[in-house]
Amino acid sequence: MKNIDFKGKKALVRVDFNVPLDKNFNITDDTRIRAALPTIQYILDNGGSAILMSHLGRPQKKDGTIDRENNTLQHIVPHLSELLGQPVKFCDETIGEKVEKMASELQPGEVLMLENTRFYAGEEKGDEEFSRQLAKLGDVYVNDAFGTAHRAHASTTIVAKFFPKDARGFGFLMDAEVANGNKVLNNPARPLTAILGGAKVSDKILLIEKMMDLVDNLIIGGAMAYTFFKAQGGHTGKSLVEEDRLDMALELLKKAKEKGVTFLLPEDSVIADNFANDANFKSAPSNEIPDGWMGLDIGEKAVTEFAKAIQHSKTILWNGPMGVFEMSNFANGTKSVAEAIAKATKNGAFSLVGGGDSVAAVNDMNLADDMSYVSTGGGAMLEFFEGKTLPGVAAIME
Repeated sequence: MKNIDFKGKKALVRVDFNVPLDKNFNITDDTRIRAALPTIQYILDNGGSAILMSHLGRPQKKDGTIDRENNTLQHIVPHLSELLGQPVKFCDETIGEKVEKMASELQPGEVLMLENTRFYAGEEKGDEEFSRQLAKLGDVYVNDAFGTAHRAHASTTIVAKFFPKDARGFGFLMDAEVANGNKVLNNPARPLTAILGGAKVSDKILLIEKMMDLVDNLIIGGAMAYTFFKAQGGHTGKSLVEEDRLDMALELLKKAKEKGVTFLLPEDSVIADNFANDANFKSAPSNEIPDGWMGLDIGEKAVTEFAKAIQHSKTILWNGPMGVFEMSNFANGTKSVAEAIAKATKNGAFSLVGGGDSVAAVNDMNLADDMSYVSTGGGAMLEFFEGKTLPGVAAIME
């Protein structure tokens, strides 16, 4: 976007303001809004006006109607106005005569927020006509929504084709996301360690396979570790196991051995007799979990082993928690990994954290500033590292 002259121009900007709200519609985490501020401010400082579009939540109900009350972007406007230090105008429509009039009257230095793009069926369908009507609002197009870059939606991808190449560009956030991702993918400092957590191997299979060709160490935590233990003949009690993925788990372990990748699984686990914070819990070897018990976090031995591997790393990628960190009794593994990454970063490693739960953990612990880069994109980051083309990125480049 630094190649675009914004003076006197209206910039149509796709931001990602899909932020969590409490029952009173207060924003509980404004990370994504703050991440877009440099792009918006740059446009205003360089003589342009900004027309912001975003989605919020999943407004379409099962009966096909739209839940406007809970998903209107009007909930975002007061906080955005406060952060920008100026009033932000709001239009309760996204396309049509009303918004076209408001956009045409926008003066340099002013900001207009459009209503939730997902209130229109054409958004998720990537509808050309809906995209064309959006494009009418601006002179230039800026995509700063990395979190939705993996979706070929109207406002993230299709709209770009209605602007010439010199009138479309990435925002600063989008640029930083891609640049930091490439630091891991292209000639990273070694050893390179990927730490993957979460519930299911099937959700991360492409990422695990991609990492096999890239990393020196692969650390697996979260519930998906138990599929690997079960595949090797271990006893996993009632831990979450994907029975239909056992052969695949063995294949991945074999592939790691062939490629010389150190594949680390948690030696021990914090196990519980129920999926609840007030359940009885104790430690056990991860492959010797008794019947009626389930693994809900990595244990102390695993924490020590994982931290040691992290400390010896020069590049670190973390995606996914080590346990059910939302429950305080099963949060230690995730917290310990976050602290180990922060320490390694302080000692000169490059660390990239992505994925909603990992980012939430880092934010909860106030460690975001101790990581080299914290990504705003969960699914988009996953697909980026899986080697997939992100439609939102490709649309700007074409």
